[in-house]
Amino acid sequence: MKMRTLSRRFEIPRVRSHQKLVLFASLVVCAALSVGTSNAQQRLSKRYPAGRNVHITLKNISGTITVESWSREEIKLTATFDSPKANILPRQSGNVLTVDMMADNPGRSDVGDVNFQLQVPVNSSVELQTKRGQIKVTNIRGALVSAHVSLEGDIELSGISAREVFAHNTIGDIYFDGEFASGGTYRFESSKGNITIRIPANSAFNLDASAQKQKIALNEFWNDGFRSLGDGRKLQGNVIDGRSRVFVTNFQGSITFLRR
Repeated sequence: MKMRTLSRRFEIPRVRSHQKLVLFASLVVCAALSVGTSNAQQRLSKRYPAGRNVHITLKNISGTITVESWSREEIKLTATFDSPKANILPRQSGNVLTVDMMADNPGRSDVGDVNFQLQVPVNSSVELQTKRGQIKVTNIRGALVSAHVSLEGDIELSGISAREVFAHNTIGDIYFDGEFASGGTYRFESSKGNITIRIPANSAFNLDASAQKQKIALNEFWNDGFRSLGDGRKLQGNVIDGRSRVFVTNFQGSITFLRR
């Protein structure tokens, strides 16, 4: 009788140990699946019919915005984002497409980064905004290009031939490579970052530029008609006949004009 009792006593721990091992393995697998799901990247892709002159307004909270032209008369919107899933509700009315992440996610602090990529007709006008993240626009010839980063991020505008261009950020560089249209208005403003403007040699514009910390470098665009104040940190004057208006303001960085 004692031997049988001892035998039963030793069998019970073995069964429990095996069950614990199986349970532990199951928990490890579930945890791995949970991490994989939480880190899975979401993707949204939509196309919208569009004419030649479309207007796109995109207000992001955090993340990059990339816009480039293509030959099709339609808009392709692609967004990539991490969980928790953000609400993205694009709205189209005629030739106007609006994406407003702040309005679609009111009061939410868990939206995270949303990275947008837009392919649009070349004559599109774009108004882009984000709190944090880079804005990049390439080969746009519409009436308006506006890029605003309220907190931190670079702005890069390349191949731009718009009549109105506005670029503003708080912390980050601004780079413009394009043309100034006759009668156009161009405004570049940064609180802490470098502003570089690259334009053709025959550009004609009226300039009002101010830099608080560094001298303004006009390079080949300098002429004796400029009025210089503050030891070269504020310049006003015309290049050729001043057919467009250009305003550049930088509080803690440089302002540089380059000829292409």
